[in-house]
Amino acid sequence: MKKIEAIIRPFKLEDVHNELQESGFGGLTVTEVKGYGRQKGHKEIYRGSEYNIEFVPKLKIELVCSDELLEKAIEIIITKSKTGEVGDGKIFILPVDEAIRIRTEESGIAAI
Repeated sequence: MKKIEAIIRPFKLEDVHNELQESGFGGLTVTEVKGYGRQKGHKEIYRGSEYNIEFVPKLKIELVCSDELLEKAIEIIITKSKTGEVGDGKIFILPVDEAIRIRTEESGIAAI
């Protein structure tokens, strides 16, 4: 099993979520996050004054899937969240040793 953590633009969530759901991915966790990558934030002008926005608002989506479905999930996240501009985000892949559903005590793939 693998855990996918993807940092994406907030307005891309609906597209990513809908496609993952239609492709059979069951669970998804979404967290509002702030941060910066290579772009080091950005500047905005509000009422004639310039402000540095150091931490850019993003969303972090997390999902756990079988090894067989990993490439499909990555493909969906990339195609549905990519704009081609700086700040599109990142995807991180982590190994998952075990998953346990608390209610039924199922484990492994059956738990996700």
